[in-house]
Amino acid sequence: MYGADGNMNNGLGEDFADSPGALAGMRGTVLLTDIGPEFRERLLGVDPSLTNFNTAAETYDAVVIASLAAQLAGSNEATVWGPYVNGVTFGGEACTTFAECSEVVAGGGNPDYDGVNGPLAFTEPGEPSVASFAIESFTEDGTIDEDAREFVQAGDIDDAATDEGPAPAAPGTTGAPLVIGSLTPQTGSLAYQGPQQIAALTLAVTDVNAAGGVLGNPVQLNTGDSGDASTDTATQTADRLLQQGANVIVGASSSGVTLTVIDAVTQAGVAMISPASTSDRLTDYADNGLFFRTVPPDTLQARALADLIGGDGNNTVGILALNDPYGTGLADNTAADLVSDGLGEDSIRSLVYDPTAANFDSEISQMVEFNPDAILVIGFEETSRIIEGLNAQGIGPQR
Repeated sequence: MYGADGNMNNGLGEDFADSPGALAGMRGTVLLTDIGPEFRERLLGVDPSLTNFNTAAETYDAVVIASLAAQLAGSNEATVWGPYVNGVTFGGEACTTFAECSEVVAGGGNPDYDGVNGPLAFTEPGEPSVASFAIESFTEDGTIDEDAREFVQAGDIDDAATDEGPAPAAPGTTGAPLVIGSLTPQTGSLAYQGPQQIAALTLAVTDVNAAGGVLGNPVQLNTGDSGDASTDTATQTADRLLQQGANVIVGASSSGVTLTVIDAVTQAGVAMISPASTSDRLTDYADNGLFFRTVPPDTLQARALADLIGGDGNNTVGILALNDPYGTGLADNTAADLVSDGLGEDSIRSLVYDPTAANFDSEISQMVEFNPDAILVIGFEETSRIIEGLNAQGIGPQR
């Protein structure tokens, strides 16, 4: 049994608190960097209640990248500093904090920000060419086994862009404050990512301002709830953030939510930097050069998933994916990678489901009929209901 970054977390285990062993042995991939104890402790200093740190590094780095690009451009306007974003992540003088990188900028140089999330080396569309994934597994009690966690890399740094952007503004250029808005999931299916993202935003803005801010002014932060794709929360929040003068919005987490608001945001001349939206559809989206992300597209996670599933010796694979850009994109790419690795197309069966359905009896019955060696579920909070059904039929983690 396998999962991906939408369900390989302790939140899934909490749904099986009264069913020991229901998830035992389930494995999967999560977009996760080995952030180390220092950054973890700094996040806990902001929010001592944190237990999940997934997407925190990506969120922190989004703030730093936007801040550096604005300082290089000498403007808080995203239409001016957008062309500088990619160049902040490769090719210049290596630095690992905003303070270090600011010194590079002050000296007239180009920073190569290797952040908490590691080297990013953005490609031409503004997304990482390389990424770190964790191979996670559930224990008998339904928690993620951190002792068994393995980190793997996917991607190729040679795919990074080559244009470092326009010539920088004169060192010391001042200007209007950089205003950062955020679309963080405080409600909905990805709400488990909200607390660590808010903590990372707060910490990053604090660090940037402690190092002198941007354009001679403190960075301003306005936060807001993104909800999920089943509501219009993100649309309302994005409208408010734009009215509050946001130059960049960090978010959203869900690819479906990002696709809901991206037109309104980028057509207003405001940038978006997502710490968690991975849909391939965003790579070549008509975004006026204003959408970026600190997570890789699903093509990289699909490669990591295919390596994991194939490496475990599975010869037939069933895929259950929720019907949204994230689910279908990751499912299609994983299946394609499994085929390229030697599995026959008839050895893979992919089914798309409605996450709001009353039940998943039809999909589960089809998986029972197919009886694959492995089943991959790509979903969010509805995963628990799917696994209950699979376990009841003897083809889930409890098989």
